Amino acid sequence: MELFDSLKFKIVRRGIRIAFPEATDTRILSAVARLKGEELVDPVLIGRRADIEQAAAVRGINIDNMTIYDPYDCARWDEVVAAFVEVRKGKVTKEQAEELLKDENYFGTMLTHMGITDGLVSGAIHSTGDTVRPALQIIKTKPGISRTSGAFLMMRGNEQEKYLFSDCAINVEPSPQELAEIAIASAETAKMFDIEPRVAMLSFSTKGSAKASQADATIEATKIAKELAPDLAIDGELQFDAAYNQSVAQLKVPESEVAGKANVFVFPDLQSGNIGYKIAQRLGNFEAIGPILQGLNKPISDLSRGCNEEDVYKLSIITAAQALSN
Repeated sequence: MELFDSLKFKIVRRGIRIAFPEATDTRILSAVARLKGEELVDPVLIGRRADIEQAAAVRGINIDNMTIYDPYDCARWDEVVAAFVEVRKGKVTKEQAEELLKDENYFGTMLTHMGITDGLVSGAIHSTGDTVRPALQIIKTKPGISRTSGAFLMMRGNEQEKYLFSDCAINVEPSPQELAEIAIASAETAKMFDIEPRVAMLSFSTKGSAKASQADATIEATKIAKELAPDLAIDGELQFDAAYNQSVAQLKVPESEVAGKANVFVFPDLQSGNIGYKIAQRLGNFEAIGPILQGLNKPISDLSRGCNEEDVYKLSIITAAQALSN
């Protein structure tokens, strides 16, 4: 069974409620109609009701059987405001909370926090910061994880090649501790896609071939990850060719159980991660699905603003699968 067929089998008719704060966007509306029609998720559309209904009508999309939450006309408004003031504990007044919650991302994230929805998909219009900021303030990270991170599922050739790249979206220059946490979170994400994780901590150096503080940080991160997750197959620091290619691995690190067989690639910083996944996508013809946000207490997913309907559809399926496994 192919990956998305497997994920769809797990979530179909489970009534998983996903919030969509960009519900006037054509890509979102088209995707949610498909998701609802296939009984994969119960979409909860966030925004002004009149605007959403008009956008759907113009595009000929039937949303009659979908729930709409309008921050400007919500029967549970006082409840949502009170819950937000409580979760922010002295950091916002009631008046400030009411102003923030007029923002669809904040409002939708609160619905997920309160259990009204099971997850959220945004980012088709908004920036990563607009999506992630409410999640960090409201949903927060899981115990033992200090930062969220963003992974991409990379696939090519009818899923014959399937990898996870991380962190390609969030952390500009992670510390060794944060990099270790990213590696462990990425391994857990890989398992959701039936990838038995073999994690490569990437660098421009392989096992001391170059001496530099940047490589030292990756070495330290690998050490920390091994201490935190002793059963995880992880190695570093490794250059990409040594991590990916078995012939190169035999020359450079024949003793490694990960080198040449890695399927989870952890980049040392955001520059290399973001560049790396886009090179694989554009030159290598890999399908890049994500970013998949890792480490949060509930699933919040961040689309690329360059996404299409299929991207929304697939990331929504992943979000629902994350909600099911939470």
